[in-house]
Amino acid sequence: MGKGAGGVSIIGGADGPTSIFIAGKGGKVKLATRIQNYFRKLKRDRIKKQITANPHTLGEVTELLKREYGAKEVSQQSHNYLEQRKCLKASLVMRHRLDLLGEMADLTPPEGEDVEALKAFWEQIQEREKMAAEIADDIFPLDFHIYEIKFPGNCMMQIGVETVWQVIDGSFSGNKKTMKELKKLFREIYLYYGVTNEDIKNETERYKSLLAALCHR
Repeated sequence: MGKGAGGVSIIGGADGPTSIFIAGKGGKVKLATRIQNYFRKLKRDRIKKQITANPHTLGEVTELLKREYGAKEVSQQSHNYLEQRKCLKASLVMRHRLDLLGEMADLTPPEGEDVEALKAFWEQIQEREKMAAEIADDIFPLDFHIYEIKFPGNCMMQIGVETVWQVIDGSFSGNKKTMKELKKLFREIYLYYGVTNEDIKNETERYKSLLAALCHR
């Protein structure tokens, strides 16, 4: 690569969607980015020390949503539900059952910066996600529910709960001030879900998800 040229990087794979982007000159990380990463690590390490075991089941989380926040379950026939379910299944299949994807399981990124090759690789990624999302439930079971909490000013929070693979996530809509409050509320809900001592000791997916939710402010 010549002096001053950008570098092509490909991120992702088994854990979910892949992103393709062009790095800066020489592929060097800017000083400001390195400083930001340093302080993120400090914050992450601080939060890790504050996490203690206080687990609840997803059933208990669902009851909390209904009892304390008046959450209503979204229709499983709605477009929103069907799209979220499709994306979640694709992500979980690629995380837990790559063997179900056959030769599509191990896609090799192209070398160099050929635009057509990158485009073809991206199309393969999309095809793999589509294939994963369409795997039958008797082969890869899913028990997914979305609970919606409405707030004044046309603001809303949706909590997705999947009981087979033990997943909980959230999405929000509203103005800037309200979004900050909704994100805080989601962290409280996730903290209520909590982790066990084993989760903390082994840094399981449940633990990592809680840590990510608490770090995202």
